[in-house]
Amino acid sequence: MRIALAQINPTVGDVDGNTAKIAAWIERARAAGAELAIFPELCIPGYPAEDLYLKRHFLAANVAAVEGLASGLAPGITVMVGFAEPVEGGGDHRHAYNSLAVLADGAVQRVYRKNRLPNYSVFDEQRYFVPGTDGDAVEVAGTRVGLTICEDTWAPGPPAQAEADAGARLIANPSGSPYHRGKGQEREEMFGERAREYGSFVAFVNLVGGQDELVFDGQSLLLAPDGAVLARAAQFEEDLVIVDVPAAIGAPTPLADPLPDLDEVYGALRLGLHDYVEKNGFRHVGLGISGGIDSALVAMLAVDALGRERVTLVVMPSPHSSADTQEDARQIARNLGTELIEIPIEPMMDGYGDALDRYLRRGAAEAAVVADPTRPEPDLAAENIQARIRGNLMMALSNRHGWLVLTTGNKSEMSVGYATLYGDMAGGFAVIKDVPKTLVYELVERRNARAGRELVPASVIERPPSAELRPDQLDSDSLPDYDLLDRILEAYVERDEGRDEMTSAGMPGEVVDEVIRLVDRAEYKRRQAAPGIRITPRAFGRDRRLPITNRFGG
Repeated sequence: MRIALAQINPTVGDVDGNTAKIAAWIERARAAGAELAIFPELCIPGYPAEDLYLKRHFLAANVAAVEGLASGLAPGITVMVGFAEPVEGGGDHRHAYNSLAVLADGAVQRVYRKNRLPNYSVFDEQRYFVPGTDGDAVEVAGTRVGLTICEDTWAPGPPAQAEADAGARLIANPSGSPYHRGKGQEREEMFGERAREYGSFVAFVNLVGGQDELVFDGQSLLLAPDGAVLARAAQFEEDLVIVDVPAAIGAPTPLADPLPDLDEVYGALRLGLHDYVEKNGFRHVGLGISGGIDSALVAMLAVDALGRERVTLVVMPSPHSSADTQEDARQIARNLGTELIEIPIEPMMDGYGDALDRYLRRGAAEAAVVADPTRPEPDLAAENIQARIRGNLMMALSNRHGWLVLTTGNKSEMSVGYATLYGDMAGGFAVIKDVPKTLVYELVERRNARAGRELVPASVIERPPSAELRPDQLDSDSLPDYDLLDRILEAYVERDEGRDEMTSAGMPGEVVDEVIRLVDRAEYKRRQAAPGIRITPRAFGRDRRLPITNRFGG
């Protein structure tokens, strides 16, 4: 049997557009001689469509699309598409099954309902769907094909094992499996185990594309009964993989190479940014470029995702901005070929100072503390005013020109609240919100290496990081060294480790205590941050949900 793994990029809610794309890809599969075309999980309504699945008229629209697709299907090919199937007379707020429709000969021939509904990490499927209870299989071109959806195969046992035991030679697994760093390798190892357990071929067909914070990386697979990968689709792009089951001995099969680690992370960020911009109808993006490493990475990603003509960089020097960082900012714009706008903010700082002077004066006790050289105390109000002036300018440009403003804060800063509300946090999309600071440096160096030249000058990489909001300021004045900070954050945020576990691993107790305090205290800021792209197993937002009002200190 010749099968087509149809790895497509649908758009949530665009039922008509998704259906038209699927119809076009069916014809591509038919032209390649495919007898079975498998499309991803919930590809008709889009995934995850969140509370849209609770709207009965949304469900009705996606059912009509499936029926229309089936009625227009000419003989000679069987098609599997994911959709949200209404529950007849449902007994609670959930009105749908997460289902797979099998289309052939002008009709819906079979409907399979997902058994295992994940409700962890970024998944909320038990909020939306009623679970199916049975396995199922269909005959296609003389081959018995077992039906599953995504999570149904992620652990041993039914439904897939029962289908294989009943004679299924191929297990079809349409999926919506979101990306995090290293996820592709995890999936291959898991599917290899399942294929060996089933003694069957396994066809995993994944979504690709960005949906708000999530990125789906594709990398669809066909595996042999011994667990070997026979075919692999590309990462981060649509792909139609045509392969015979069983393949002729020695016959070549499409086998895209996985991307190297840093290129994979960069590809996820680029696709997530591209699709957020395109699917939400933005024509142009803007960001503040400081001459620092974070804004440099966001600028490179924006140009790679959208093209230089759709990106404007804005440099907004203050009296505390060094000549070196400002020149680096200009050089990055020249290297990337983008438009550059310069707006000095000193006059605005003076205006704020004049307006607020009498209200921001320190009392005698405060002044004595600040004047004491043994107890330096930064003037946070003045620092934050600078950041908010810049945020205000960026939003004014956004309003006038219709830009999407990209924020440039990284995960390390967002974790500990080293960011200014309504300042550097002002914007519509936080591209590197889930990228630790140490990884920011690695990604910039890797992108430079791939370009064969310094898109970002070496001085940006080598210079100690600084917000440049006061004279001679360094991040290390307020934060631990980023190598140590990121180790602690990975343990506390991503693995939920407590103090004892971290100190037992050699992390200094006083630093651990301070980082825990900062992370917990900054929850209110993170709730007000723009959405950003998830690239770790535990991102802020959908993954990690903690109360703002919280007195548990561990």
